Amino acid sequence: MRIVVALGGNALLHRGERPDADIQQANIDRVATALAALAHENELVVTHGNGPQIGLLAVESAADPALSAPYPLHLLGAQTQGMIGSLLACTMHDVLPGHRIATLVTHTIVRADDPAFDRPTKFVGQIYPKDAAKSLARERGWHIAQDTGGWRRVVPSPVPERIVETDTIHDLLNGGTLVVCAGGGGVPVTADRDTGALTGVEAVIDKDLTAALLAEDLKADFLLILTDVPNVYEGYGTPEQRPILDATPDELRRCGFPDGSMGPKAEAAARFVERTGGLAAIGALDAAYEIVHGTSGTLIRPDLASG
Repeated sequence: MRIVVALGGNALLHRGERPDADIQQANIDRVATALAALAHENELVVTHGNGPQIGLLAVESAADPALSAPYPLHLLGAQTQGMIGSLLACTMHDVLPGHRIATLVTHTIVRADDPAFDRPTKFVGQIYPKDAAKSLARERGWHIAQDTGGWRRVVPSPVPERIVETDTIHDLLNGGTLVVCAGGGGVPVTADRDTGALTGVEAVIDKDLTAALLAEDLKADFLLILTDVPNVYEGYGTPEQRPILDATPDELRRCGFPDGSMGPKAEAAARFVERTGGLAAIGALDAAYEIVHGTSGTLIRPDLASG
């Protein structure tokens, strides 16, 4: 079975953790353990988030006196793909001896006129107290919004239209390679209508939506979205909270999940199932094997009645 795995930001850094290299390595060890059993039995493509990492690099870049201007987000995104991809590749190599593993810096085409450029919504970087966040917004021209536990920078998150390296990923898979790619949703680029020339843009693409697009293009059987909760919950954080064990795309959308947390994951799963007739699931990292085998997580399945 061909599975595209989308690792949430918690795969490298949990909320409140310092962004130190050794902490991220320890979390990557947990990722490798969770995915190893799946990799023995299936073709895997692994994607990952980069919100904490790109936010950290953006702060460092903005404060670096050697630079006349901060590095743009698309270049910072490429840097995070290399760093996180290296951590994943080395650790997966250790738990899967003899397995071919490759990390690929991946570019994702977006529309230059996507309305998301006028409505920044994607959280990146660390959580700040309100006053500190407002001060940074004034100093650096950032947009900020309230997140769980505080305030964070938000940046544009355009819809992924096409992944430039899809054919290369397909070839690697056919050669028996576990591929780490599309980190952080891919480096966001626009393509010139006449020449096809690629230009980086100031944005961070939602990694779950990119994973769904990649899974569709690769004709994957299963889209596995891994996060820090065991199920999708209706009424999360309220006295009426209840786990959703399985749902169709329409049923999932009717729950109205927020954009800053479960919303993109639910939409990505729904899109993949609608467009391919395959299966998607959302659940906890440590239960990856169990989710694929139907004993954990939230399964999103086609609506057979409408077919």
